[in-house]
Amino acid sequence: MTNPLAHRNALTFSHMGFYVRDLERMARFYKDVMCFFETDQGDLGPVQLKFFSRDPTEHHQLVLATGRPADLAFSVINQISMRVPDLATLREVRDRVNADPDVSDLVCATHGNAISIYFRDPEGNRLEVFMDTPWYCEQPLREPVDLDQNDDIVMAQSETLARSRPKFQSRAEWLVSMERLMGYSA
Repeated sequence: MTNPLAHRNALTFSHMGFYVRDLERMARFYKDVMCFFETDQGDLGPVQLKFFSRDPTEHHQLVLATGRPADLAFSVINQISMRVPDLATLREVRDRVNADPDVSDLVCATHGNAISIYFRDPEGNRLEVFMDTPWYCEQPLREPVDLDQNDDIVMAQSETLARSRPKFQSRAEWLVSMERLMGYSA
């Protein structure tokens, strides 16, 4: 069966929005700590909205909306993930996150195919910031990693973990198989 949305631009992810309790506190976090730019704001009926982006071609990648119930103890967001290009940038984000008193549960991990930091924003939503590695291995898989070690050690630990998995392959090989699966190539 042919995938009707297999064409490269037929359906692409653009943005997400979620409800918050304290709009100004959350806006400060996403601007100051996560380095998003506020692109718009306004009211839609009783709901106040703030729009944020880090991509000049996207009006917004993130929308914060008032209305999260104060007594909601569980965040329905499993995680919001953002990619960085290298370990130096990942460490910069980790340091900004670690310095923010409204952030909790900071964890550094390798998945073999990625190196990540996980943490909770001021209202308990889990975020992941990660960089891809040149390897693929099946998921889920997560082991602690010390990002204060030098790049060679961190990358070697990730590669060893990836190579220990039965479906290990290069990221390039994995990308070819994903393009085939999704109908981008024959």
